[in-house]
Amino acid sequence: MGAVKTKRMPRAVREQQMLDAAVEIFGQRGYMAASMDEIAELAGVSKPLVYLYLNSKEDLFTACIRREARALVDAVRLGVRTDLPADRRLWDGLLAFFVHTAAHPHAWSVVHLQARTHGETFAAEAAAMREEIVAFVTHLIAVGAREAHRDPDLPEREVAGLAEALVGAAESLAVWANATEGVTARQAAATLMNFAWAGLGDLTQGRSWSPPPAADDVSPT
Repeated sequence: MGAVKTKRMPRAVREQQMLDAAVEIFGQRGYMAASMDEIAELAGVSKPLVYLYLNSKEDLFTACIRREARALVDAVRLGVRTDLPADRRLWDGLLAFFVHTAAHPHAWSVVHLQARTHGETFAAEAAAMREEIVAFVTHLIAVGAREAHRDPDLPEREVAGLAEALVGAAESLAVWANATEGVTARQAAATLMNFAWAGLGDLTQGRSWSPPPAADDVSPT
């Protein structure tokens, strides 16, 4: 009596159903407050079945992080057409990022907020996703610079720094956009594109700003 009755379905389908429910609960309540009872109820299965399929709360959370991180990376990659100019490639990548995070706010919370604050194992999963996106953006910037002019490739360290800065800005802006009523994915992408491309556009054309000599820097008093 009281057991949740479930229809027979392939294990892989049932497991995705459990992950869907887990992402929603983890995203809404946070890892510590989320309960396996809530997840099982939302998935329409018994709690023992969740444990049978996914072993533990920790393993379930890890599976959620991996699935949603992979989905985000794939969305960004698939959003970029390599036959378009550099500014369009960057725009399409940013738009794909913001569209995905807006459409999957619980998943974004799990990957960006929850995973980073509940232990090194979870944080490492999120870091791996971030590294893959940074590498992709690094490639976009480097290729754009090479295509814009034949010889002054941007220094590798500078390209890497620009990619880190751009991804960090996108992450922060996605959190803000999801929490701010009326901000669309396209508006968020346009905000960051306008901010970033004014500088990146010059850099890809070989025009960069140079700081004054160290002796001219203003030192704090």
